Order: sequence, then structure tokens, then C-alpha cells
Amino acid sequence: MFVRTVYATGDPAKLDRTLDGFRAEAVGLLTGQPGYRGYGLFANRELGIITMGSWWESRQAEQDSDAQLKQRRAELLAPFDGTVTTDAWEAVVAERPAQAGPGAWFRLTRFDFERAGAGRLADAFRTLALPAMRQLDGFLGSSMLLNLEDERGAVGGLFADRAGFEASRGTVAEARSKAVAAGGVTLRSLEEFEAVLLDLPSRS
Repeated sequence: MFVRTVYATGDPAKLDRTLDGFRAEAVGLLTGQPGYRGYGLFANRELGIITMGSWWESRQAEQDSDAQLKQRRAELLAPFDGTVTTDAWEAVVAERPAQAGPGAWFRLTRFDFERAGAGRLADAFRTLALPAMRQLDGFLGSSMLLNLEDERGAVGGLFADRAGFEASRGTVAEARSKAVAAGGVTLRSLEEFEAVLLDLPSRS
């Protein structure tokens, strides 16, 4: 499975207008593309950050869809009047939720790693971090994304509601510390977002 992420920053006062545009159009645009497997839209309203990820059955499907959709994506982001970064990843571990209702929250961790250790890193996440997170109230799913060429990675974790999400911080921090030590990575950032829109047509 392959994932395209978009990370946009801008004026918090213009965030809602931009989110409304994606709510209205994103799923319709994506489902018209071959190989589409899901979408998530997330926001930090206080800081003015929008991040989103779309899931694809192959690298070619991800690349082809990006060529088709990037102009409209830029138009939808234009009112936000900020910065935009687009990345492509491989989902090396994916435990995706079957469903998620309103009020879900999302935690995003970014890190650097050495290409030679990618397998060890994925194993550490699968055997150390995921089992601990599965025990948490409200945990819905988590995935590890890697870009082997750039030696960058990201882990996203989704929770059903804010209460469970906030209560999970300590346990997740401990699991993250163990996984980082076992995987030999350099942690770069930790962010938290409200889940604005989730389309989960497939768990594959």
C-alpha cells in the first residue's frame, strides 16, 4: 500500500473555509481515481495546519492520481494562503480502522532512519508499539509510513475520541521511546490533530 500526504500551513482564520472545500470535493475526486483505498483529513485549528493522506493500492496509482488531482488540490488550498508540502510513502505496517465516527483525533510522529535498518524499524513498531496501543481505550488504528529514498518516516495513530486520545499520551510515549531505541531512529516531531473527514472504503 502507498500513501500520499499533504501538509499545509496558513492563516488559522482561513482554515475553516479551506476545510469546507475539501469536505465538499475530496472524496468525490479521489474515488474517481483507479487504485484508491482511503482518505483522511486532519486539522490543528489553533496553529493553522491541515494535513491529509490518501491511500493507494500501488505506487503507480499514487503517482497517476497525483498528476490528475494536484491542480485541483492547489486550488482548494489557495484560500489558506500558506505553505504546502506533498510527500509519497510506502505503508510498511498498516493497521487501519474499520470505521471512525465524529470526534476522532490523530497523532502524527515524524522521524529519520537509516535505510539499512528499515526492516528492523518496521518489526519494532509491529512488535513493541502496536501491541501496547491496542490496549488503549479508543484506539482505532496506526500505520508506519517510510520513504526509503529520503530515509524519512512517519507514524500516525487514530483514536475514537478526545478523552481516550489525551489519556493515551503517557502509554504511547513509553511505547514510542522503546520503538525508537530498538529501531535506531531520530525523532523529528510530534503533532496532534482533530480528524475532520475520514473515508475508509477498504482495510487492505
